[in-house]
Amino acid sequence: MAKLSGDDLIEAFKELTLIELSEFVKKFEEVFEVTAAAPVAAAAAGGTAAPVEEVEEKDSFDVVLESIGDKKIQVIKEVRALTSLGLGEAKAVVDNAPGVVLEGVNKETAEKAKAQLEEAGATVTLK
Repeated sequence: MAKLSGDDLIEAFKELTLIELSEFVKKFEEVFEVTAAAPVAAAAAGGTAAPVEEVEEKDSFDVVLESIGDKKIQVIKEVRALTSLGLGEAKAVVDNAPGVVLEGVNKETAEKAKAQLEEAGATVTLK
């Protein structure tokens, strides 16, 4: 049998129906013990692969105070510094941990708040 080039193979595949191409791919997978799921989709689409979707990066975070540790007063001070809460309100947030300290802030603000609260002895997660 004469060796076919890649272009010759593509031209031959263009002449096949989708059913014939599907049967060929199944035989190919059996003979060579491979899976050709992605290339089949590209061949069926006329030889052009669909663009890969980018993972959307989260841009809004909640800073959640999980536990306060043993430095409650320091954590209360940091909660007050990060928010516009008064002393009583900040104390209530700390006393009711786990709870949200900041909602819907950007990544930079959330990471800064997390670092400040952890430095004060608290355990914090970003959601």
